[in-house]
Amino acid sequence: MPKKTIQKLLPDHNKIKQNKTLSIFGDMLHDANLWHLNRRSARGAFAVGLFWAFIPVPFQMLLSAAIAIPFRVNLPLSVALVWITNPLTMAPIFYFNYLVGYLVLGQQKQDFTFQASWQWFVDSLSSIGPAFMVGSLVCAAAASAIGYFGIDYLWRYSVLKQWKARKNRS
Repeated sequence: MPKKTIQKLLPDHNKIKQNKTLSIFGDMLHDANLWHLNRRSARGAFAVGLFWAFIPVPFQMLLSAAIAIPFRVNLPLSVALVWITNPLTMAPIFYFNYLVGYLVLGQQKQDFTFQASWQWFVDSLSSIGPAFMVGSLVCAAAASAIGYFGIDYLWRYSVLKQWKARKNRS
């Protein structure tokens, strides 16, 4: 069942509550719905976490938490899902975002070589920046929708499977 699998992978909620970065949310972290795992909170957490995973901004975890709290979705799951874009996966995911963006905008593909410098970053904002940002938004929205409906389907499927198994045992 997805619930048991997800619960095994999530960090302890007490550790998250003690995180100093999340202290800016104050008493809002004491809402039980943020820590409860059910179909509604899981599908919302997947939508929030996957959206922010594909947006190239710093503090993705904090932004994911800031959206998860007012929508009252599972906070640990939404924060954990932003780690889909980690130092190992970030380059291929963001390159894919760029490719999607240049297809959506109908621009010509521009060759570029990455350089770890501020000047390269400033120069690339005008050349590949628009395609990258549009592609990031498109991929974020698509991943969010796929995560939302995908986990909803898997959750329903596993519950129906359990009901059938229970009915067959009787």
